[in-house]
Amino acid sequence: MLETITILTPLHYLYLVGVIVILGVMILRKDTPAVCLGFLFLLGIAGSGNVIGGIQTVFSAMLYAAKEFMEVIATIALVTALSGCLSDLGSDYLLMRPMGKIMKTPSVTWWILGLTMLIFSLFLWPSPSVALVGAIMLPFAVRTGLNPLFAAMAMNLFGHGIALSYDLVIQGAPAISAGAAGISASQILTEGRPVFLVMGAATVLSAFLLNRKYMYGERVTINQAAPGQTPNLPSDSNTPGSTRPALILAVATPLAFLADIAAMFAFHLRGGDATSLVSGTAVLLMCFGSILGFGKSSLERITGYLTDGFLFAIRIFAPVIAIGAFFFLGGEGISAIMGGAEVSQILGNASTGGIMNDWAVWLASHAPLNKYLIGGIQLAIGALTGLDGSGFSGLPLTGSLASTFGAAVGASVPVLASLGQIAAIFVGGGTIVPWGLIPVAAICNVNPLDLARKNLLPVFIGFLCAFITACFLL
Repeated sequence: MLETITILTPLHYLYLVGVIVILGVMILRKDTPAVCLGFLFLLGIAGSGNVIGGIQTVFSAMLYAAKEFMEVIATIALVTALSGCLSDLGSDYLLMRPMGKIMKTPSVTWWILGLTMLIFSLFLWPSPSVALVGAIMLPFAVRTGLNPLFAAMAMNLFGHGIALSYDLVIQGAPAISAGAAGISASQILTEGRPVFLVMGAATVLSAFLLNRKYMYGERVTINQAAPGQTPNLPSDSNTPGSTRPALILAVATPLAFLADIAAMFAFHLRGGDATSLVSGTAVLLMCFGSILGFGKSSLERITGYLTDGFLFAIRIFAPVIAIGAFFFLGGEGISAIMGGAEVSQILGNASTGGIMNDWAVWLASHAPLNKYLIGGIQLAIGALTGLDGSGFSGLPLTGSLASTFGAAVGASVPVLASLGQIAAIFVGGGTIVPWGLIPVAAICNVNPLDLARKNLLPVFIGFLCAFITACFLL
């Protein structure tokens, strides 16, 4: 495996320079879409050999990114539409009022929100869980005084971080890593358990302690709307949720989502199938609530909610499409963007399926071998493969390298595979790369770049603690 590529082309070096520059701009807290578009143009020229090819690459990459994001865009739009209807009728107040007995302070709310997201994500995966938790719990969490940015942080680190990387219940990630490493998924889940637990605990504890002073946002009065919505309670409602339609929708919403969860278990719906079920339920609930609450004007209300939802989703996604376009070019998306035959000619037939994967294999083949350096290399390679925005795409590589490295120096293959899996999913699965943060950021109405910056230090602290733990187990 380590000999699959030994020659790096100018395209590889130019892409690496682009990654470094973009990360530097992010650290400086500046917007990166213009930089991404500039490097897309340069990479297109380098790949095609002419300016026209560079121009076409910019558009093709953005179109590819938009297609990849479309499922999430639609989910955010439809859940936002439901949120608007719940808010206008006052149903959200009825839904959240019981939570007030335990969600007293922003600090307590942060942990409740995160742990709820963890439980849902272990059984349903994070994408549908974001929609469920965001639609039902988030408005009340914000109203208790929790800053929306830190609400997003809790949902993101517990869901797309801990739950998705460990994947104890569904075992999608461990199965991929184990298959590539030639071991069983149960070996990764058992022998690698201390690494996963330390990673999760160190990340969320450091995130909480580093940001505890800043979690307190502005308390929102009960008549204000959920994030991203405009307050508009019905004229005949003096008290939030006092109308019959508000009560009916407040009861129907959790029942419908509980039915979704039951259907997911009964029919083994996961990933995109589960997300589509939740999203479809959200839009149908919105239609039901609009008809129930607004009668003759319901047709206009439904149109307005859908329009507001998609405008909100597109506004959030617009800059991220440009950023994602650059990083998709570094993964398997390069074949769709620049053409498979052309890519084979540029990168060589020995390419491992993307520029960043090629760099990861090159790094592995040129590093000195001992247990501790190998552990660090596994983390670095997992992080590199995660930069294309797909946490799972790098798992075959990290699993295969874990097997190779483990045999070379007598290290634990499951522990090495766990390190690569943690890094790939925490970076690419949705806690570091901004486009992976979009579902949570959009639901919470925060800037995904701001959320990525907030996650960066806690995740790196988690990586360090996980690496130290692995050194004792290798």
